[in-house]
Amino acid sequence: MTVRVLIADDQELVRAGLRVLLDAQPDIEVIAEAADGAEAIALAQRLRPDVCLLDIRMPGTDGLEATRALAGPDVAEPIPVVVITTFDLDEYVYAALRAGARGFLLKDAGPAMLAEAVHAAARGDALIAPNVTVRLLEAFAGAEPAGGTGSAASAASSVRPGMAGAGVPRPVEPLTARERDVLAAVTRGLGNTEIAGELHISLSTVKTHIASLMTKLGARNRVELAIWALGEGRRRRD
Repeated sequence: MTVRVLIADDQELVRAGLRVLLDAQPDIEVIAEAADGAEAIALAQRLRPDVCLLDIRMPGTDGLEATRALAGPDVAEPIPVVVITTFDLDEYVYAALRAGARGFLLKDAGPAMLAEAVHAAARGDALIAPNVTVRLLEAFAGAEPAGGTGSAASAASSVRPGMAGAGVPRPVEPLTARERDVLAAVTRGLGNTEIAGELHISLSTVKTHIASLMTKLGARNRVELAIWALGEGRRRRD
């Protein structure tokens, strides 16, 4: 199935570059472009793409406001949104996840990660840039002072309760040895291509293991996988 994508960025060259990268994928088609959030909302509501790829900083209606309008908790028929930005700022991560985004990437993520994020969003999954995953995990683990109000900690607090700590949920099926290897790599912030290289397995095998882990652990994204691993480690030590 071809994934239909709408791109929104106020820079024409960036839109053109993203279109080239996505149209090069055999199962992704860019169906529309927008130069600001208001145009993105109007086009998305009319064309109903499978995924919207939105820049954060746009004039007028920005990407976060557009995300809330298209994928927020009060939207009756939400459209999956992946937020993409040049700025690696925790407050953007927090705001994007709270607004309903299913993915958060930097513009230098590369074509493989970009395509992976689009496919994940279309499936109803989520993909967050590996370096951001590590920061959220550190915040959740208490890297910031207790009771801190840093935006990374705020973003981590949006993870569903019960994914870590004494009440860590048990897998619906036991994890295999290879799944535990993949989980450990995810917790270190590695992307799928890096995991494949480190474990000497194919990229498709990595994706299969990640999908299996999410199913067994009831996780929605890589952050929740990593947080489950943290909670399981604490439980075993206690």
